[in-house]
Amino acid sequence: MRIAIVGSGAMGGLYGAFLARAGYDVHFLMRRDYEAVKASGLTVLSCRGDFHLEHVNCYRNPEDMGIVDLVFIGLKTTANGYYQELISPLMAPDTRVLTAQNGLGNEETLAELFGAERVSGGLAFLCSNRKSPGVICHLDYGFLHIGNFQRGPDATLLAFAEMLNVAGVKCTVVDDLASARWKKLIWNVPFNGLSALLDRMVDKIMRDAPLRERAWRLMKEVQSAAGTDDLTIDDGFLEHMMDLTEKMEPYHTSMHLDRQNNRPMEIESIIGEPLRRGQKKGLTLPEMQTLYTGLKQIDLAPKL
Repeated sequence: MRIAIVGSGAMGGLYGAFLARAGYDVHFLMRRDYEAVKASGLTVLSCRGDFHLEHVNCYRNPEDMGIVDLVFIGLKTTANGYYQELISPLMAPDTRVLTAQNGLGNEETLAELFGAERVSGGLAFLCSNRKSPGVICHLDYGFLHIGNFQRGPDATLLAFAEMLNVAGVKCTVVDDLASARWKKLIWNVPFNGLSALLDRMVDKIMRDAPLRERAWRLMKEVQSAAGTDDLTIDDGFLEHMMDLTEKMEPYHTSMHLDRQNNRPMEIESIIGEPLRRGQKKGLTLPEMQTLYTGLKQIDLAPKL
């Protein structure tokens, strides 16, 4: 299987590096890191053991990469307007597109462009950052859930999951991708959102009793919003997410880093879309609305 990584940053770059280390045919589309990786390779500083890839198949332009069997999308959702130009040159009639991006709505957009039967999704529970050009820091966790959009698993999805597991990435195939997406939001809405809003690392949120309670209220609102899509997420799952977060190493979330670096934040896909879906079904969701409004004010403020 020939694999393209489109969005070769802290998440896509890390999973691609694990696959390449295992000997799989992986090709990276890179912009900021291209020169460094072309010259010196790709380094992963991982909680599971550091490693370095001396020779990496990396490209500035998708046209130079050519046709692949599977496109793994690790872009920020703020770049979704570039789907067509980045992905179309990589597509054959049976090429699969798997988005591991945050939030809701990504699979729907890809299905409109390339056909629902070619679209899959992934949910990464991962603590990683891009430390410097050509260097990814993997701090904690890393497991991945993948599923097909609006249909059950097939041979291509199962084969890719097996490759990830062989490469050292714990990957589970899910039957219901929509449910998995909402479950990821149970964590992403409170912790990506609050860390960016308050400019605090996740461990500091967990150690502050009022903020921890606010995170729990946000989880409960996401749980309610998922119910409007006929999905049931029990309190035990929310408690499990809090327990995992309690044990997590001190961590800057992706939205927190985007705020610190004056980059656009993934507010719409992570906060806005689930909020709108819940409100459309009559829910008020005051905590999510307050979080969304605060983040939009930060995002629209003049950058220094």
